[in-house]
Amino acid sequence: MEPINITEKKQFFKDGFKPQILHISPKLKVPLICMEPGQMIPTHPSGAGIFYVLEGSAVFTIAGEKKEVKAGSIVIAPHGAERGIEAKERLVVVAFHAG
Repeated sequence: MEPINITEKKQFFKDGFKPQILHISPKLKVPLICMEPGQMIPTHPSGAGIFYVLEGSAVFTIAGEKKEVKAGSIVIAPHGAERGIEAKERLVVVAFHAG
Protein backbone atom coordinates (compact mmCIF):
# COMPACT_ATOMS: atom_id res chain seq x y z
CA MET A 1 0.00 0.00 0.00
CA GLU A 2 1.30 3.42 -0.95
CA PRO A 3 -0.38 6.53 0.56
CA ILE A 4 -1.66 9.08 -1.97
CA ASN A 5 -0.86 12.77 -1.50
CA ILE A 6 -3.90 14.57 -2.90
CA THR A 7 -2.14 17.95 -2.85
CA GLU A 8 0.45 16.60 -5.30
CA LYS A 9 -2.25 15.09 -7.55
CA LYS A 10 -4.45 18.20 -7.95
CA GLN A 11 -4.59 19.48 -11.54
CA PHE A 12 -6.90 22.12 -12.99
CA PHE A 13 -7.50 22.59 -16.71
CA LYS A 14 -8.98 25.75 -18.24
CA ASP A 15 -10.27 23.83 -21.26
CA GLY A 16 -12.43 21.40 -19.26
CA PHE A 17 -12.56 18.88 -16.47
CA LYS A 18 -10.23 15.87 -16.56
CA PRO A 19 -10.33 13.47 -13.59
CA GLN A 20 -7.15 12.11 -12.04
CA ILE A 21 -7.65 8.42 -11.28
CA LEU A 22 -6.11 7.76 -7.87
CA HIS A 23 -7.05 4.06 -7.74
CA ILE A 24 -8.87 1.56 -9.91
CA SER A 25 -9.71 -2.07 -9.25
CA PRO A 26 -12.59 -4.37 -10.24
CA LYS A 27 -14.81 -3.16 -7.36
CA LEU A 28 -13.54 0.37 -6.64
CA LYS A 29 -12.61 3.46 -8.63
CA VAL A 30 -11.30 6.61 -6.89
CA PRO A 31 -11.13 9.69 -9.11
CA LEU A 32 -9.91 13.09 -7.95
CA ILE A 33 -12.20 15.76 -9.35
CA CYS A 34 -10.62 19.22 -9.75
CA MET A 35 -12.80 21.84 -11.45
CA GLU A 36 -12.66 25.57 -12.08
CA PRO A 37 -15.78 27.69 -11.37
CA GLY A 38 -18.42 27.09 -14.03
CA GLN A 39 -17.05 23.74 -15.16
CA MET A 40 -19.45 20.86 -14.89
CA ILE A 41 -20.03 17.16 -15.20
CA PRO A 42 -23.43 16.71 -16.90
CA THR A 43 -25.93 14.43 -15.20
CA HIS A 44 -25.44 10.77 -16.05
CA PRO A 45 -26.45 7.41 -14.53
CA SER A 46 -23.79 5.40 -12.74
CA GLY A 47 -23.10 2.96 -9.93
CA ALA A 48 -23.13 3.94 -6.27
CA GLY A 49 -20.83 6.85 -5.44
CA ILE A 50 -19.59 8.77 -2.43
CA PHE A 51 -18.17 12.28 -2.97
CA TYR A 52 -16.12 14.10 -0.32
CA VAL A 53 -15.72 17.82 -1.00
CA LEU A 54 -12.24 18.87 0.12
CA GLU A 55 -12.18 22.44 -1.24
CA GLY A 56 -14.63 24.92 -2.75
CA SER A 57 -18.34 24.67 -3.39
CA ALA A 58 -20.58 23.16 -6.05
CA VAL A 59 -24.14 22.27 -6.92
CA PHE A 60 -24.61 18.51 -6.97
CA THR A 61 -27.58 17.03 -8.79
CA ILE A 62 -28.59 13.57 -7.55
CA ALA A 63 -31.74 11.93 -8.95
CA GLY A 64 -33.07 15.32 -10.08
CA GLU A 65 -32.49 17.02 -6.70
CA LYS A 66 -30.04 19.95 -6.62
CA LYS A 67 -28.08 20.84 -3.48
CA GLU A 68 -25.28 23.34 -2.95
CA VAL A 69 -22.43 21.80 -0.96
CA LYS A 70 -19.20 23.19 0.50
CA ALA A 71 -15.86 21.87 1.71
CA GLY A 72 -16.34 19.25 4.41
CA SER A 73 -19.53 17.84 2.87
CA ILE A 74 -20.14 14.26 1.78
CA VAL A 75 -22.65 13.50 -0.98
CA ILE A 76 -23.94 9.95 -1.52
CA ALA A 77 -25.40 8.88 -4.87
CA PRO A 78 -27.32 5.58 -4.88
CA HIS A 79 -26.65 3.01 -7.59
CA GLY A 80 -28.31 4.02 -10.86
CA ALA A 81 -29.21 7.56 -9.77
CA GLU A 82 -28.46 10.27 -12.31
CA ARG A 83 -25.80 12.62 -10.96
CA GLY A 84 -23.86 15.68 -12.00
CA ILE A 85 -21.71 18.46 -10.56
CA GLU A 86 -21.37 22.19 -11.32
CA ALA A 87 -18.45 23.98 -9.65
CA LYS A 88 -19.32 27.34 -8.07
CA GLU A 89 -15.79 27.90 -6.71
CA ARG A 90 -12.51 26.17 -7.46
CA LEU A 91 -13.45 22.62 -6.47
CA VAL A 92 -11.57 19.56 -5.23
CA VAL A 93 -13.56 16.36 -4.61
CA VAL A 94 -12.46 12.80 -3.93
CA ALA A 95 -15.01 10.32 -5.26
CA PHE A 96 -15.42 6.64 -4.44
CA HIS A 97 -17.33 4.60 -7.05
CA ALA A 98 -18.33 1.07 -6.07
CA GLY A 99 -18.56 -1.41 -8.91
